Amino acid sequence: MMLQRGVICLGVMAFAISACCPAGGEPVQKTVPGVVIDHSPQTSKIYIGSPSLAVLPDGTYVASHDEFGPGSTEHERAKTRVFISKDRGESWQHVADVEGQFWSTLFVHRGHLYLLGTWSHYGNLVIRRSDDGGRTWTSPEDEKSGLLAKGRFHCAPVPVVEYNGRIWRAVEDTTNPRQWGRSFRARVISAPADADLLVAENWTLSDPLPGNSSWLGGRFGGFLEGNIVIDPAGEILNILRVACPEGGKAAVVHVDRDGRTLRFDPDQDFVDFPGGAKKFTIRFDPQSQRYWSLVNWVPPKYQGLDAARVRNTLALVASRDLRHWEIRTVLLHHPDTQRHAFQYPDWLFDRDDIIAAIRTAYDDEAGGAHNAHDANYLTFHRFKRFRELTMRDSVVPLADLGLTDK
Repeated sequence: MMLQRGVICLGVMAFAISACCPAGGEPVQKTVPGVVIDHSPQTSKIYIGSPSLAVLPDGTYVASHDEFGPGSTEHERAKTRVFISKDRGESWQHVADVEGQFWSTLFVHRGHLYLLGTWSHYGNLVIRRSDDGGRTWTSPEDEKSGLLAKGRFHCAPVPVVEYNGRIWRAVEDTTNPRQWGRSFRARVISAPADADLLVAENWTLSDPLPGNSSWLGGRFGGFLEGNIVIDPAGEILNILRVACPEGGKAAVVHVDRDGRTLRFDPDQDFVDFPGGAKKFTIRFDPQSQRYWSLVNWVPPKYQGLDAARVRNTLALVASRDLRHWEIRTVLLHHPDTQRHAFQYPDWLFDRDDIIAAIRTAYDDEAGGAHNAHDANYLTFHRFKRFRELTMRDSVVPLADLGLTDK
């Protein structure tokens, strides 16, 4: 039986798909890792993007994703789908379709649930609030109800951070919608923590910071999808994904406390960051006094490929200073890079665990994902006792990654 759009996996930690039978053999069972929250087969020409995850004050988990691809409305009035879980991620219920919401972050602030992103692909910057756990949402009709800025904005589900009496989030805009990457300009939005977040005048939008194609010896292809992070000295940083052929770089942009000015020194502020050519989320853990991230690291076996397209390996990384990063373990892996991926993870600490919503490209009865980028699943994962994990706990033998097991 074909798995239909929107069917939710209930109470199981993996979803088994029957594949074709080898000659004279039994059906091969291919298992999607994690709990399936949503599924959109490639035949729909609608792909799953922008996973986001939040936890309400009552313990309810909320997850969202948008829709992209030729069968979607991403360029006109984009759609974001919202799901809830009452059992800590073991099962999920679809509760809302939000029209006019794209590339968006779920976050909880002062007891309210918000979605902050764009109206459409390179659309206006908008925010919505839900007072019933994600079932219904406000509409950004004007500058008093959630329309924050008009323009051609780009972003992703990246952290919203409260610090020094304000909330902060990274965004980008583009000077040329036909040119991906190099046309992006880093920006930051912020607002007083106690302000009405639906009122545009309460927000400060920083001046734009453009990139320069001469950076990284001419290999710089753009920066995007920044993370607001507070460094050990209390400075506000925007750490961005960097497009370059070999990957493995992030850009550390300095944010003035007034939220208006961004500064970047290309000689000092590019850092080595595993998986830096793909979207990542960085969060600080007070217990370990480390910053953590889930990244699409490119293991030695896959080096030489286009780093931005290698998304088949999800690794846990950590740092004490945001400039030196250690790969702790491999959490998810598939040997194929063309049609399998565990990408755009949005994640949170849950006591000793990490919980994550992931845009997953994997096998299904419709022939699998269109390609690794064009994911057909939204999946939920719990990575237990993450602080204790080492490379020996990796889900794949290290030799299969081109590493020596030492």
